[in-house]
Amino acid sequence: MAKRALRQVIEIDQGKTSKSKTTKGRRGGNVPRCGLCGKTENLTKTDCCGNWICDDEDNYVMFSFAHTSCNRNHRRYALCGIHDMEDHVGRWQDCQECRELYKTEMYVYFGTNEYNFEKLANPPKYEPTHCNSCNRVIRLGYEGYSMGPEGYSCQKCMNKKFGR
Repeated sequence: MAKRALRQVIEIDQGKTSKSKTTKGRRGGNVPRCGLCGKTENLTKTDCCGNWICDDEDNYVMFSFAHTSCNRNHRRYALCGIHDMEDHVGRWQDCQECRELYKTEMYVYFGTNEYNFEKLANPPKYEPTHCNSCNRVIRLGYEGYSMGPEGYSCQKCMNKKFGR
């Protein structure tokens, strides 16, 4: 792990870049930028795809469920990062194991959200998820919900059930 960090620092110093964005520095050389937010400081390369990204995971507050870390978001909420974390082989875009890990709605979310450097081309169609109590559509990747033996419950119904 230390060798990888050292290599990344050397590559930054030498101005080497990957598929992520770069910008012209004050001296005219290319400066790497985070491929998700565009920042140019405190960067590293992703283990999965070698793109420049903010090295900000240490700022994440446990159990906050905040989506404020570019590095953590790509690793946990993008198929590219998940594919790498699961040690799957081949390209994430073609991986049947990744496809089978999640309900289709979540697979599409993980492949098309803003935490991807490359979005899933032609995502599969899916039936929306409905609350088992009020029948409201729940957008699993974006809204709070609970899943139990009866199925999915939206946040509003859960709050009613548990007195919030």
